[in-house]
Amino acid sequence: MPIRRELLAASAGLLLLGGCALQPQSDEKDRLDHLLTRASFDDRIGDLESTLANACQVQEASRQGQQDRLERVGADVREIGSLVRALRADVETLQSDSNVVMPECPSSDIDALENKTLLGRTEWVGFPNIGTYLKARIDSGANTASLSAREITEFEREGEDWVRFKLALDEDAVAIDGARDKWVEAEVVRRVRIIQASGEESRPVISLLMELGPIKQNVEFTLNDRTHLDYPVLLGRRFMMDIALIDVAQSYLHERPEYPGGEPAEMAAEDEAGDRIDDDEDE
Repeated sequence: MPIRRELLAASAGLLLLGGCALQPQSDEKDRLDHLLTRASFDDRIGDLESTLANACQVQEASRQGQQDRLERVGADVREIGSLVRALRADVETLQSDSNVVMPECPSSDIDALENKTLLGRTEWVGFPNIGTYLKARIDSGANTASLSAREITEFEREGEDWVRFKLALDEDAVAIDGARDKWVEAEVVRRVRIIQASGEESRPVISLLMELGPIKQNVEFTLNDRTHLDYPVLLGRRFMMDIALIDVAQSYLHERPEYPGGEPAEMAAEDEAGDRIDDDEDE
């Protein structure tokens, strides 16, 4: 029995000692578990913060990329706007150019002759103040009209230059007889300088009332002797300007004027028959 009690006592003592020894180990475990849990939490928090920071960086990079694209798109839009404005300006220029009214070309020969008198290469002209008709050559190569004159005498009247003359006509020239030796007086409106192979001369220019078909107006003539030429009258482009056109293939398109002492117009054909067809007069 004594032995058994001693064994029990020894066992109890060991248990007590074992219990005292076990209590510190449990507290240390709890403290380690607590430390491990806090460290894991901090690590977890750190991981979350890192993940969040990375996400923010990615989002910021995406936002910056979008901002760069928007700026490029804005620059492209501005460039397109500039091109559109330039294109609009070109279109407006073309429209303004297309609005220029161009003169219409004559649609026919009738339109071309509107308000103009068609003349042949030769025509009858009349001088009411002299009282005669004469043959005239129509020549666009000449500038001023010319009238055949002789005994040209210049004088002064009331401070102005005047001239007195007679018509210079050969025997074959068709004219009313009473006008051949008639003195004609007219004021000198200007002078022209004529340069020819024989030299240079100054000729007076006068204004005379003349009739040619429907045309009746004052015409400027230089005075010089044309008896060596086929026509006593030459009409140049100054006379024809804006009022007449020439058909060189035709002659005497208008009736001969009638004056006292002259023959009727219907008899003019006999006087026209003697004209030279290939006249090469140069004035």
